[in-house]
Amino acid sequence: MKIIKTVREMQQLSDELRKTKKITLVPTMGYLHEGHLALVRRATELGHVVVVSIFVNPIQFGPQEDLAKYPRDFDRDAALLEKEKTDIIFYPDADEMYPGAFSTYVEVKKLEDHLCGKSRVGHFVGVATVVAKLFNIVKPHFAVFGQKDYQQLIIIEKMVNDLNMDIEIIGHPTIREQDGLAMSSRNTYLSPEERDKALLISRSLKKVEELFREGERNTATLKKEVEDLLHQKEGINIEYVNLCDTDTLEELGTIRNKAVLAIACRIGKTRLIDNTILTEA
Repeated sequence: MKIIKTVREMQQLSDELRKTKKITLVPTMGYLHEGHLALVRRATELGHVVVVSIFVNPIQFGPQEDLAKYPRDFDRDAALLEKEKTDIIFYPDADEMYPGAFSTYVEVKKLEDHLCGKSRVGHFVGVATVVAKLFNIVKPHFAVFGQKDYQQLIIIEKMVNDLNMDIEIIGHPTIREQDGLAMSSRNTYLSPEERDKALLISRSLKKVEELFREGERNTATLKKEVEDLLHQKEGINIEYVNLCDTDTLEELGTIRNKAVLAIACRIGKTRLIDNTILTEA
């Protein structure tokens, strides 16, 4: 397994590899868990060479967010990726990715105005910018993203389509703990009591899936079910519960064919997101 820290070395190696092989990229911010490793395994199925980037991207964090305390453990991450037979880790530092006079950003309009974009102003500009840079550096044929970050996934898909990037974006279903909690690096922030409260998020998703299967299509009714469940325990502060168009993220009044139910809330100091796709059988 190679560990590459510079843009120039990664680009040169990718140029050489692309002559005979397909490259798949899995972008991460490190502190890997089973959800990330599932993306790596999917990447292994797609290409000859798997590159995992590990970079805590400073420009996607707001001034009051957790950049400084975001969990990091490169040695642990490298050991996990070694077991998965990952070919390359791209591990740049912030100065390598954003040299002194950096001033170019990528903005995907409209999609960033919904859901997490309302409270995390500028977040998706940071996401789109770093992903565009990673695509230019690693030059993958495929890139794998988790569907837990649904808004991020469709923003990247839109960017790739709009800018005619020759990359296929692969979405991977959310990986969950045995008790249903969506895997996230931020789960490590939760106390045992907070983690127990967090289970209400996935339970509320399941409840709405059940109601949808039974024929309920009114989004106000479905949202109230989620809110009532989340309010069963104190200390869960709901940021949003939205039922949206799966392509535009615009809120729906009635579900016609399919929708995404997206939830964001804070439990203690930890912000958690989750979602499910509701679709006609």
